[in-house]
Amino acid sequence: MKQQYQELYQELRQFMPEERLIHDDLRTLAYGTDASFYRLIPQLVVRVDNEEEVSRVLKLTRARKLPVTFRAGGTSLSGQAVTDSVLVQLSSNWRNYQIHDLGDRVSLQPGVIGGKANALLAPYQRKIGPDPASINAAMIGGIAANNASGMCCGTAQNSYNTVDSMRLIMADGTLLNTADPDSRKAFEQSHGDLLASLKQLGEETRANNELAELIRHKYRLKNTTGYSLNSLVDYADPFDILMHLMIGSEGTLGFISEVTYRTVEEHPLKAAALIFFPEMESTCRAVTSMKPTPVAAVELIDRAGLKAVEDQAGMPDILRTLGDEAAALLVDVRASTREELDQKLAEVTAAIEGIETVAPIEFTEDAETYALYWKIRKGLFPAVGAVRLTGTTVIIEDVAFPIEQLAEGVLELQQVFRKYGYDEALLFGHALEGNLHFVFTQGFDDDKEVERYKLLMDEVADLVAVKYKGSLKAEHGTGRNMAPFVELEWGKDAYELMWKLKAAFDPEHLLNPDVILTRNENLHLENLKPLPPASELVDKCIECGFCESSCPSRNLSLTPRQRIVIWREINRLETAGEDAERLRTMESEYDYQGIDTCAACGLCETKCPVSINTGDLTRNLRHERNKGYAGVASWLSDHFEGVASTSRTMLKLADGVHAAIGSKAMSTVTGAARKLSGNRVQQWTPSMPKATPKMDTILKQYPPRQQGDKVVYLPSCATRIMGAARNQGEDRSTPEVAMSLLNKAGFSVTFPENLGAQCCGMPFRSKGQFDAADARITELNQALLKATDNGRYPVFCDTSPCLMQMRDKLDSRLRLYEQVEFIHDFVLPRLTFTSKKERIALHVTCSTTKMGLADKFIALAQACAREVVIPPDITCCGFAGDKGFSQPELNASALKDLPEAVAGCEEGYSNSRTCEIGLSEHSGIPYQSIIYLVDRLTESSTAD
Repeated sequence: MKQQYQELYQELRQFMPEERLIHDDLRTLAYGTDASFYRLIPQLVVRVDNEEEVSRVLKLTRARKLPVTFRAGGTSLSGQAVTDSVLVQLSSNWRNYQIHDLGDRVSLQPGVIGGKANALLAPYQRKIGPDPASINAAMIGGIAANNASGMCCGTAQNSYNTVDSMRLIMADGTLLNTADPDSRKAFEQSHGDLLASLKQLGEETRANNELAELIRHKYRLKNTTGYSLNSLVDYADPFDILMHLMIGSEGTLGFISEVTYRTVEEHPLKAAALIFFPEMESTCRAVTSMKPTPVAAVELIDRAGLKAVEDQAGMPDILRTLGDEAAALLVDVRASTREELDQKLAEVTAAIEGIETVAPIEFTEDAETYALYWKIRKGLFPAVGAVRLTGTTVIIEDVAFPIEQLAEGVLELQQVFRKYGYDEALLFGHALEGNLHFVFTQGFDDDKEVERYKLLMDEVADLVAVKYKGSLKAEHGTGRNMAPFVELEWGKDAYELMWKLKAAFDPEHLLNPDVILTRNENLHLENLKPLPPASELVDKCIECGFCESSCPSRNLSLTPRQRIVIWREINRLETAGEDAERLRTMESEYDYQGIDTCAACGLCETKCPVSINTGDLTRNLRHERNKGYAGVASWLSDHFEGVASTSRTMLKLADGVHAAIGSKAMSTVTGAARKLSGNRVQQWTPSMPKATPKMDTILKQYPPRQQGDKVVYLPSCATRIMGAARNQGEDRSTPEVAMSLLNKAGFSVTFPENLGAQCCGMPFRSKGQFDAADARITELNQALLKATDNGRYPVFCDTSPCLMQMRDKLDSRLRLYEQVEFIHDFVLPRLTFTSKKERIALHVTCSTTKMGLADKFIALAQACAREVVIPPDITCCGFAGDKGFSQPELNASALKDLPEAVAGCEEGYSNSRTCEIGLSEHSGIPYQSIIYLVDRLTESSTAD
């Protein structure tokens, strides 16, 4: 770290903890990477907790004349969130919100994810206006700072047009709340010159008819190129001008610490049609015809885009029969009532009557078909990413043409792509606004490729901005990528006006320099991100960051995106044979940051547009690291029944000591032992379970019925070993409760042979011991086939992660049911509820989510309780098999917000015994399997 940054670091340490001041080589690279194709590595990453810290950081960096860049979710595509100076990153503390006026307005801190904001507003049938494709990963700070829009947002519902008020921090650290008269008055006194300047620039702009008309024309389109100059013609009050200039300013004018939006209606009724046209001209004529109609969205997809997805599962057969010039429109219509929807559909259909289509127009309200249509549209970007050559990146640009010239613009754009050899380019977008995205692959590993990209962008800029007077950036923000072309699009007068605005807000040009405005005409060709091969498992990663919000280690070590970034760098260094010392250091630090603290839960795959499970990479790396222990793993696998028996004995001994000396003394003793052993001794907590009774003991108490529908019950090794916790309030183990419930429901229960030795192999596979895992799963497969008569009878498993592993690895003839699914589908119809709980907490495990069982789990819980609390920001609990014992900080970090989220609940429920240990420890309430609750609240409704 350079001397001036070292001095800043020492100053920041006076009021911020060191763990939020990141300057090591590995993490500055990881945390400094965003979704763009640019790479700058910050000298210092500062994770701020609140407005006061932001203010103090800005004052200190300003005093040292050090540039500062702000980062929220890091999903921006144009290079606006990277820096080689100070990166100010939001900690997890910026997620507060307040709903006003029955949902008509909502105040959101910048760390709230857009999709979470909409979930909060859903009970009011409202949502925020902006709806970018990244809404489930992008945070409000970035959505507002980039003036992001989306598929249904248009221009009327973007941040600029729906912002109601704002809290912001200026370059000098001053806080302004535009909704607070006292704050405005204080700001007038401290920043009167700025307000006077904004007022004067507004008056001059409105008086300049040519410039004012240019601005109005540009903002009839979607436009995020340059600053929001429309604020100068739309408003006269300098506070209004200031607030609206902050929208789309990409962190170059100040820091947005809260936005209050006027929300928009979320219509309950939706219908969509995928309409195919023989060629692009008629497609674009249809768009123009629908512009005045009440459509929610009109998405254009060119033939290349349709070809990219036509072979994917579930795609309509017609996709494979279209001609080479064909195109499609996805038309979406929404309404509040049946009558309103029918009227809107009639208007839309009438507007395009007479325009030739390949097939009849059919709107659908079927949820599955509706989702399929949008899957086609949303799958276009990842379709390119999934087939690109290793080492290339995927670039998605977005331009806007005047809608009346859309057809000509599209055809010429396609010609430009062909001219420069971008034959794989797809073109799609929000046609109603003339806003089109083009996606293509690009390598930056040699000068010829960079030159080809330069020529393409020069010609695209001239075509869009000069010939058609459109927008070079419609909704992705100017960033570094389009900063050299801002003057080309806007002209000299408007461009110099932008520089005046920048100087008024940030006279020293320290806030995100070179973003939006630059004097460097080659900026878009510099600091290009390398994407070297690292592993076939992750080489398709486009570093978009969609995975990060689901990762349990996101606030402790690295996210999936960051793990891939570092593994790519390690492989690059190794291949190049350069900087051996840096390579060794990075490999050593990656052991903890990348491998040890990865839960390998696979939730990242559910968010990833190219379906990467970074956990697969982690398991492979553990395999390589742990090869020396393969013999030990094989012995443990071969003697699994004895190992399980020994584990039960150890739990009995630990519980005996716990009973004798109490929780406080036990924590002290075991904590000291763990410390002295260098963390080799597993972490003990008061939620540690007692031993499960042996199965023959359980079966004496709950003898299986001789009559009834047959089911094969496989208690997982976790539930066969780990029983109830001492503080749980229920002494029975999960297998005991499961037998009680299955008997009550009239099932005849059998078990696989040699039950004590059976295991799905997950404890071995998670550590990279694949041979030992395969041995266990092979034996289990044989035992279950025999027990089920080759799949004749269903298998019931009481642990969700184990069942997911079994579905992936076992014979397809086996009918495998996780406890939630089996109870929901087969047990509940045989039971009668005698009572309901008032309020319970529910943890939906990552395996439940991945298997698509979350809705059934919630429905089951709702059958048991009047109110079910599902903590909104808890994804995977981070216990990860035994990580809760070996890396307890991962579990603690993942569940940091759990106590507040479940306040008022007396008990919680899940469907994985190990997860329940960590949930109990960190929530303040006991967690058990949902089986316990169903068994307690029901009685048989069938005759014996």
